[in-house]
Amino acid sequence: MRRAHTVEQVRAAEADLMARLPEGTLMQRAATGLAVAISNFLGRTYGARVVLLIGSGDNGGDALYAGVHLARRGARVTAVLLSSKAHQAGLDALLTAGGRVGSTDDIPDADVVVDGIVGIGGRPGLRPDALAAVELVHEYGVPIVAVDTPSGVDVDTGETPAPHVRAALTVTFGTHKICHFIDPAASACGPVHLVDIGLDLPPAAVSVLQPADIRALYPVPAGESDKYSRGVLGLIAGSTQYPGAAVIATAGALAGPLGMVRYVGPDAVAVEVRSAHPEVVAGEGRVQAWAIGSGLGDELDVARVRELLDAEEPVILDADGLKALDDSGDHTGVLATPHAGELARMLGVERSKVEARRLEHARLAAERFDVTILLKGATTVIAAPDGQVRVNTNATPWLATAGAGDVLAGLCGALLAGGLTPLDAASVGAHLHAAAATLASASGPITALSVAVALPQATRQILAG
Repeated sequence: MRRAHTVEQVRAAEADLMARLPEGTLMQRAATGLAVAISNFLGRTYGARVVLLIGSGDNGGDALYAGVHLARRGARVTAVLLSSKAHQAGLDALLTAGGRVGSTDDIPDADVVVDGIVGIGGRPGLRPDALAAVELVHEYGVPIVAVDTPSGVDVDTGETPAPHVRAALTVTFGTHKICHFIDPAASACGPVHLVDIGLDLPPAAVSVLQPADIRALYPVPAGESDKYSRGVLGLIAGSTQYPGAAVIATAGALAGPLGMVRYVGPDAVAVEVRSAHPEVVAGEGRVQAWAIGSGLGDELDVARVRELLDAEEPVILDADGLKALDDSGDHTGVLATPHAGELARMLGVERSKVEARRLEHARLAAERFDVTILLKGATTVIAAPDGQVRVNTNATPWLATAGAGDVLAGLCGALLAGGLTPLDAASVGAHLHAAAATLASASGPITALSVAVALPQATRQILAG
């Protein structure tokens, strides 16, 4: 599991470690890891032209000492000082190693620019001189390696309310930061390389499941399992207006770990569902979980859905089913899967505000509605009512296609029926959904049904380790 900590948590852990180490040791650990990462990024060191953008914080010191390592290995290192309070010992060491102080005129000829402008304690945005330098880098297309986080982003929220660095690689220290996982800032980080510097950290604010976590959580059937013990999902989806949603959601559910799907809906839609999936049982019956909402349109029965929300079986609400959710605050075992527009409607805010502050609004909705929220997007944010947050980061952009959310709803419903909590069902479902999309896509267009078809194979690959 990858974990992201807040600035306050990181600062406290750093202070504790620095109190037990010789002065400067922590910065040297970070600088060494940064220099290695830059060399690997470039594919060489000798003769490489490296420009360091240096601010006043410790990130500037990290960048300067990394420049020392690179200069000693034959790189041509130039420091552009964007503050009169640059780390003096680091600057002196760089000059001694053969580096030099230059200006933004050196940027166009650089092979890489190192962003050491603002540390994790900085506020969003850049000062005018720093912004001018960054804009020049972007104009000439020189790749940027960010130190810890791209300067100008909000580290603790992933928000980008002001101009900021767009990195080709981010090298971070000790632990991931929240902005590495949450969009829109996550998109500005590029790949993130973590350097271990020995921090002793508390429980994380945000986490990301890895394949080993999926294997540990996935409800694999035992030798004595039958179709009922594996879980039965009740599916209320589709309508005479949108019958395909029921077919697609059923495909997602059947690709999960459950033993049976009961479809509850219009007879005409049931015929289409059973035509595509003859193993489905049509009609009411005992279930272990409900998946409700995909494609219901005007046929949504709010009273019926609210009745099921008050029952003991866990429920996933998707699409039109979200309209039945109220803020009574007494829901148990409910997973809601809105996209940004749907969450904006639920909260009574503009969609642009949700997209700009995804973590904030997912947490707000989880608390207000007392449900687990799976906010769909390039990075999926999953917020539980108890404050736990998980993020899924492995999705391909090709997954943004009609019906993909129906597949996810069916799959998460199957995981709920298999006994997972809403938080775990959402986390495992989002990861497998994205893995299947990547497998089906092969870097090209996909359809929702092709994602559902790829789900068993993607799951097998992950379970096999």
